[in-house]
Amino acid sequence: MTELLVLIVSALVLIAAAAVVGPRIGIAAPLVLVAIGVGASFLPWFASVHIEPAWVLEGLLPPLLYASAVSMPAMNFRREFGAISGLSVLLVVGSALVLGLFFMLVLPGLGFAWGVALGAIVSPTDAVATSIIKRTSVSKRVVAMLDGESLLNDATALVLLRTAIVATAASFSFWGAVGTFAYSVVVALLIGWLVGWLDLVVRKRVTDPTVNTVISFAVPFAAAVPAESLGASGLVAAVVAGLITGVFAPRDLSPQHRLSDSQNWRTVELVLEGIVFLTMGLQITSIVGAVHHDHAGVGIAVLVAVGAFVLTVMVRAAYVAPLLRVLRARAGRGVRLEDRLQGVQAKLDTPEGQRQAFVEVNARQPGPGSGGRPRSARDLERFARRVTQVLADIAYFRREPLGWREGTAVVWAGMRGAVTVAAAQTLPHDTPQRSALVLIAFAVAALSLLVQGGTIGPLLRRITPPRDTAALEQQTDAERTRLFELMRSSGESVPEPPQLGGDPTQEQFGIAKEHRLAVIAAQRSALLDARDNGTFDADVLEDALANLDATQIAIELRGTAAT
Repeated sequence: MTELLVLIVSALVLIAAAAVVGPRIGIAAPLVLVAIGVGASFLPWFASVHIEPAWVLEGLLPPLLYASAVSMPAMNFRREFGAISGLSVLLVVGSALVLGLFFMLVLPGLGFAWGVALGAIVSPTDAVATSIIKRTSVSKRVVAMLDGESLLNDATALVLLRTAIVATAASFSFWGAVGTFAYSVVVALLIGWLVGWLDLVVRKRVTDPTVNTVISFAVPFAAAVPAESLGASGLVAAVVAGLITGVFAPRDLSPQHRLSDSQNWRTVELVLEGIVFLTMGLQITSIVGAVHHDHAGVGIAVLVAVGAFVLTVMVRAAYVAPLLRVLRARAGRGVRLEDRLQGVQAKLDTPEGQRQAFVEVNARQPGPGSGGRPRSARDLERFARRVTQVLADIAYFRREPLGWREGTAVVWAGMRGAVTVAAAQTLPHDTPQRSALVLIAFAVAALSLLVQGGTIGPLLRRITPPRDTAALEQQTDAERTRLFELMRSSGESVPEPPQLGGDPTQEQFGIAKEHRLAVIAAQRSALLDARDNGTFDADVLEDALANLDATQIAIELRGTAAT
């Protein structure tokens, strides 16, 4: 027991030290932890360490992906969903097939199905590994795409891995595989949505922030475990539960609850990410030892891993290049529609224009006998909101264009990590050349972290043009001015309380407090509506919401002290 406690405490100290020392020496903390793990694996106590893959795939990944989903800006995820879905599904499937052919050719006797299985293992980027990119000066659109991709592509890879393993023992059905994937995703979406909704329903009735946070720790597992038991993707379920929670929590949960959540989940993320990379490094000697035991040849496996690593980068580049052209074309179509949409928006901003639009829309509707229904004022309101949203998206895409620099970042930031190692160890024991396949997966992940993770910062600094700091500050100031005007107008919509004469009393204090809290609630509601419409920069909006939360917490604490 003492040895276990020493091991846990040592791991926590190393994780904290890496987080502090890594940035100071110019090396990402995950790389420092992998190096420490590799070094420790040569010590006698860790020579034969084996990490059960289920602990990583089912124990560590759901809370990590849930935490990332909760903190991800919802409007950026929506805006980049087309690119995210392509990177998460099409690129993973294409990479697995290309790599499957490569592995079949270079590993005699392996077969295409087993090659695709290994290709599926090394295809997805790692959510924890891509956290390295957030510490660099990269475009917000690139961060959104990489974040979203790493949240969803693990599910694609694991479903493809299961399908490939089944195909080795039975006849392969393309439509059967498509059906399995669709079932896995749809069921996970439903379960994740239900768990996210129940999470908010329960937690907004719990007044203790500590208890509230404890409940939140159970949410990713409450989504993942039922989904896995039904044959669906537990990781997608955890992600969806996190997205639902992140979008609706500011409306349903108090600032104290959300602040407690944020602080505690950041700690959990730091510890779990550290454990993931430490355990990845610790397994190197046992993996190499298994290859020696099977006389499979370490050198050949490493050479194959080098070829696979180069191939993953090439396939990713071949996919990202046309993807950027499609995204630029879509942005161009939006710009061409901007004037027309602005005219529609100006018309809908006036009561006369709204009445005219309402009459015109219903005049175009089919008659009562044709099955159509008249459009309501609510339908018109939704349409006006959609026009505002589309105009905000057009402005965002014009402000954040995607060029070759952003494409380079998307390609080079596609790092593999501990998920690849854990998935490789789920291969059945009767897999041909199993120990060599696990070593290949580990080597690809290690090469990816070392080569890409070690050079992504200097690369981005070299290719990123100098920023016009003055113009950037001017743009941010203009954004804040618009935001403050929205907050002022929404605050003024709250009626002033009656003024009572005489000396201040406890009753007057309570009335003033309730009025101030009502103003904050109105301002928060206006900011959240703006968030849903995408009319402000996500970072500026997040800062404003955080300031409102801090103000409300301070007022409530003063009120508690006064009573």
